[in-house]
Amino acid sequence: MSYQMNDSLAPSAISAQAAANRLRFIDIFKTTISREGADKLLAYLESSDFFTAPASTRYHGNYEGGLCQHSLNVYDALVDILARPRVKELYGISYSDESIAIAALLHDLCKVNFYKVSSRNVKNEQGKWESVPYYTIEDNLPYGHGEKSVYIASGYMRLTRDEAFAIRYHMGFSGPEDPGNVGKALEMFPLAWALCVADMEAAYFMEGSPEKK
Repeated sequence: MSYQMNDSLAPSAISAQAAANRLRFIDIFKTTISREGADKLLAYLESSDFFTAPASTRYHGNYEGGLCQHSLNVYDALVDILARPRVKELYGISYSDESIAIAALLHDLCKVNFYKVSSRNVKNEQGKWESVPYYTIEDNLPYGHGEKSVYIASGYMRLTRDEAFAIRYHMGFSGPEDPGNVGKALEMFPLAWALCVADMEAAYFMEGSPEKK
């Protein structure tokens, strides 16, 4: 599976934004997540392509640093959702800053070392052939999506049940899971519902697809 990379951002702009996002991600991670093993998980992320990888091959965040950008967007959206008076006072939903950061920042760990850059020859507007880069998928750990993120995170630190279910079912009904299980998980674990909504807000409104830009 392969798609052409989004060229809506200049390489220099992407690099600068990716660097800024990396600093912000690490700052949030270090100031909010103090669980045993968190330092080892962060070291793993810094040694991987997490901060330079795209968030997808074709749709939201399909550019250098898109994965980190998406994770931060989901974090911002999740913080906002859980801070709403209706959510806090009427629904009684409340989670620690640590759980919010863990769910949002780590929900897409399944995409670490997942995308590769390749190139192919295409004709440009002048009718001449030129080499164009594109992202392709190379999954060396075919363990699903949400469950793969839980698996990776759990290898470094212990997740609460709410955090694990939130990450596992953050795709909501758009994933391949049994709808009955998804509905039950969103009902039983409000963090899963909130993360699912935050993920969609980030993907569809804060980022969007190249066709919408």
